[in-house]
Amino acid sequence: MRNDLAQQGFALFFLSLWVLFIEMGMAQNTTIPVNVGVVLDFDTSFGKMGLSCIPMALSDFYASHGNYKTRLVLKTRDSRRDVVGAAAAALDLIQNEEVQAIIGPGSSMQANFLIVLGQKAQVPIISFSASSPSLSSLRSQYFIRATLNDSAQVPAIIAIFQAFEWREAVLIYVDNEYGDGIIPYMTDALQGIDVRVTYRSVISPSATDDQIGEELYKLMTMQTRVFIVHMVTPLGSRFFTKADEIGMMEEGYVWILTDGLTDLLSTLDPLVIDSMQGVLGIKPHVPRTKELENFRVRWKRKFQQDHPKDETSELNIFGLWAYDAASALAMAVEKVGATNLSFQKTNISSNSTDLDTIGVSQIGPKLLQSLLSTKFKGLSGDFQIFDGQLHPTAFQIVNVIGKGERGIGFWTPKNGIIRRLKFTNANSNTYSTSKDNLGAIVWPGEPTYFPKGWVLPVNEKKLKIGVPVKDGFSEFVKVTWDPNTNATKVTGYCIDVFDAVMGSLPYAVPYEYIPFGTPDGKPAGNYNDLIYQVFLKKYDAVVGDTTIVANRSNYVDFTLPYTESGVSMIVPIKDNKSKSAWIFLKPLTWDLWVTSACFFVFIGFVIWVLEHRINEDFRGPPSHQVGTIFWFSFSTMVFAQSKFSSLKLTSFAEMMLIFWFFFFYRGENCEQLGSVCDDHMVLCGAHPHSKLHRQLDLNVNRPTAPANRYRHKRAKSER
Repeated sequence: MRNDLAQQGFALFFLSLWVLFIEMGMAQNTTIPVNVGVVLDFDTSFGKMGLSCIPMALSDFYASHGNYKTRLVLKTRDSRRDVVGAAAAALDLIQNEEVQAIIGPGSSMQANFLIVLGQKAQVPIISFSASSPSLSSLRSQYFIRATLNDSAQVPAIIAIFQAFEWREAVLIYVDNEYGDGIIPYMTDALQGIDVRVTYRSVISPSATDDQIGEELYKLMTMQTRVFIVHMVTPLGSRFFTKADEIGMMEEGYVWILTDGLTDLLSTLDPLVIDSMQGVLGIKPHVPRTKELENFRVRWKRKFQQDHPKDETSELNIFGLWAYDAASALAMAVEKVGATNLSFQKTNISSNSTDLDTIGVSQIGPKLLQSLLSTKFKGLSGDFQIFDGQLHPTAFQIVNVIGKGERGIGFWTPKNGIIRRLKFTNANSNTYSTSKDNLGAIVWPGEPTYFPKGWVLPVNEKKLKIGVPVKDGFSEFVKVTWDPNTNATKVTGYCIDVFDAVMGSLPYAVPYEYIPFGTPDGKPAGNYNDLIYQVFLKKYDAVVGDTTIVANRSNYVDFTLPYTESGVSMIVPIKDNKSKSAWIFLKPLTWDLWVTSACFFVFIGFVIWVLEHRINEDFRGPPSHQVGTIFWFSFSTMVFAQSKFSSLKLTSFAEMMLIFWFFFFYRGENCEQLGSVCDDHMVLCGAHPHSKLHRQLDLNVNRPTAPANRYRHKRAKSER
């Protein structure tokens, strides 16, 4: 009995375990599949990389999240390297497979129609490689750029121009959607730092080597030597191979690559790398982690298993973005759930086209919001969508040296150019564009200095600079002829100034001096004739000691004066100063002396007439009275009032004497004295309140009178 009960208990236990295992298996089989489309070029290395990275991302994701209820099911389509093929593939996926999202396409040209299609069906289009800024103009909220916009690298390239102070650039780009998209942003940014875009070289994707060489020869004839190249392989490989062949990878040239080529340097042929020695490149920085290194090893093994006939390929950042995009989509689908995966069909009429029959995804809006809010740390770094696209954290600046590339620095939006990221102060707000923060750079041709960015072209038209031919003063401009070679040599101060100005320009301006003279070395005309030659376009400019005159300004434009035009001469002078004791008589003429003496006698006589009847001092013998008249008149010049105050004068006589002192003697004599001094340009001492003193602005206490000031004022009034 006990044995039967034991057997029944064991049977019940095993039955319970069997039921539990069945329930667990059924639970595992209750995951909800969600169809997701993939549109890539199957026969390209780029497409093959994406087709291998996306399944690996989903496999790794669900291996670490086995409890998730949703599972992405990939529906792949080949776009056949064609815009129409990509559009047909996407239309088939939406209509027939009812995919809830599409990863792809591989190029910006193919993305245009897919973005419109996704907007209509409310199906998110997630591209990890369509980087053209022009796609943003479509303003479709259902387009998710899981890659960097090409315009994001423009500030990094601008920082390099600021570091080396280049002032000219040539843009070289492929003639398609990818190439055209970045050009407006690059041009505006260069002009913002006063860098002139001298030429835009547009190369067709199907251009032959001869056509590429013809364009390169055209670039070689220009003076600009800084080139920004925006294209992808294989056109970029053929372009640099041809540039090295014709000699444009020599000393003096500067080549800067955008990330389209820099990201693929590891996939280029070694012969192509040899032709790109000294090139600078910009690419997004990918932090090195253990997870990334482990994935590289696994991916390389899987790629060789799936494509054993293909050459060994290297994983680049586009593969990492494909991996992260698939992981982000899996997270977003799990957040939304699988409540309603159907499409709402529209009314179909007999005249409807395939586009009219496209349904609308029911979970599309929710899936879009879930994608925009997804944030995690992926293989390529921090993954988060801002404004429908990834935003850069740092760009690495590399230099092609030897068999590959070598990092020479980084650029970040906050700190500018820096040498190492790990030494960056997180709290620092200093933006630097110093070339000292970059490592050692090997330029094309391996010069010991960094290129200045321009050279003097061989076949460039030279400016014709006219110079005057004259006799006499030759310090400003002097023209001499070599009797043996008949070559002309132009020297002088004006020539030195002009050469210094032209030499300080950040670009080359070829010019030559042409003397305005006859074959025998004589002047061909005056200065008016010389300047008029510019108006006649025989000369491009005139350099010399020319004067700015109103009538000349009607024909030419003058620069601002850089020196005074006056010419001074130093000549010996003879000292004619008299050493006679009667020098004090020089300021006054004999007429003035006689007139003054007569007035002295006259005033004395007037005082005698007024005083001799009532004043005893003016009485006596005639000789005494005459002596008193003369003594009184002349004593007023040398004695103070107190010296002859014993002469008691009447009030009327005193008033007469005061009138003589202040209104006649002082004023008249000083006016006459000032007139005489002015005629003889001689400075004389004067009373501080006299008119002469005020005119000359003299200070009698100063030891030296400002003779030059007086001469200057007088000369100025004469002009």
